[in-house]
Amino acid sequence: MNRHLVIAAPPAEEELLLRTTPEERRAAALFAPRRRAEYLGWRALVRREAGDVRIVYDAAGAPRIADDGAPCIGVSHGAGRVAVAFSDRPCAVDVESLLRPFDRLVSRYLTAEERRLGGADARFPAAAWCAKETLYKLAGRRELDLLRDLRLTAAGEGWIEGRICGGAPLRLDVRMLDGDAVVVWRL
Repeated sequence: MNRHLVIAAPPAEEELLLRTTPEERRAAALFAPRRRAEYLGWRALVRREAGDVRIVYDAAGAPRIADDGAPCIGVSHGAGRVAVAFSDRPCAVDVESLLRPFDRLVSRYLTAEERRLGGADARFPAAAWCAKETLYKLAGRRELDLLRDLRLTAAGEGWIEGRICGGAPLRLDVRMLDGDAVVVWRL
């Protein structure tokens, strides 16, 4: 399996109809139009990349491909985009708009030490949020504390390092998208 990340605008209606199940389309009808496109969009991307697979959820609520031998997936949607990570090991991704007011909430998810990692970069609070979300997804369990259990330990151009509950350091890739969004992933 080749590890890769796919980031796209939600697919066109024709692809959504072709690559999502009737059950998924019925579930999506409960969402607002943009959210519906994101919900169906990541599923369409999974099937475009992995074929006609069955998508289920694990005990922690994370989506996965049910088929034996299928790749691990990580998904995110937001900022008018869908992102899907494919890997032969657990993987995760998070995408967010740089226009969200992360700086107003920073004390809820970053310690003073973690805030210093970003220096004067105004985009760092968004990238750090995505990094924490990516670590949360990689942990595979619920109810982790963003300040206590998920820690950012280093950052540089194009990467952030973090730890889950004091475990081994994990290097996460970071990319700014078209000046209005950030994506963080681990394959």
